[in-house]
Amino acid sequence: MKKMEFFDKSDLKFIGWNIVIAIVVGIGILVALIAYLRRYTEHGVEVDVIDVRGLVVAEANPLLADQGLHLVVVDSTYSDKVPFGTIVEQDPKPMSHAKHGRAVYVTINATTKRQVTMPNLQDMSYRQAETTLRGMGLEVDSIYEYEPSEFRDLVLDVQCNGVSVQPGEKLAVGTKVRLVVGFGRGTEEVEVPSVIGLTLQDARSLLLSRRLTIGAVHYDEPSEEGVTQYVYRQTPSAGERLIEGETVALRLSADIEKAASGGGAPSEEEWF
Repeated sequence: MKKMEFFDKSDLKFIGWNIVIAIVVGIGILVALIAYLRRYTEHGVEVDVIDVRGLVVAEANPLLADQGLHLVVVDSTYSDKVPFGTIVEQDPKPMSHAKHGRAVYVTINATTKRQVTMPNLQDMSYRQAETTLRGMGLEVDSIYEYEPSEFRDLVLDVQCNGVSVQPGEKLAVGTKVRLVVGFGRGTEEVEVPSVIGLTLQDARSLLLSRRLTIGAVHYDEPSEEGVTQYVYRQTPSAGERLIEGETVALRLSADIEKAASGGGAPSEEEWF
């Protein structure tokens, strides 16, 4: 009896050709896909990246676009050695190679100086105050202003161009300031002048002219920029005598009428 076979020779030949055709078709599809991807991504097409450092973004953008590149600002920094708003760093680097469509990431120099907030440095040692201010990016004058005070070598004030800088005020990084430092008490008695009706700055100037300094300062309303406040109480009162370097406490209000009337007699609790 003749043994039956699952496939005859013609069947095997048919299957074999189908496998070959499938392989050829698969290779063709793969080659076409690779060619498409190379064309889509412009594989191998590169340009020399131009140097856009020193330009502003509006100038650099069209130049990079002409090369098929686009600009992306990723960071900003501050330097007083280059013009504000110009590009200081770029990636890819100048004259390196990049494909069409790639982003060029840039860092620009800030258009304005960074601002810092003046801390309260009163009664801090001048050495510590110097370190604090320099750490914030401010320049501290090597020359100090010395004034009478109860304690020696403590900061009484911070000035910029001769004007007091109050805690909370903003200054640009790099601004030069000068410390006003106490040299301790004197030995002579002086008469306390009246500072009623004066602004804090004018009161301070008058007291310093008598070799006295400002002590505690209290405001009836929070001190706001552009709102002038006037002294309406002081302690000790005008006419009393103090040793050089001692302090006078002040209370201020934006109410000019209160300052004009002197605000009435203060109680001890009102000062502290």
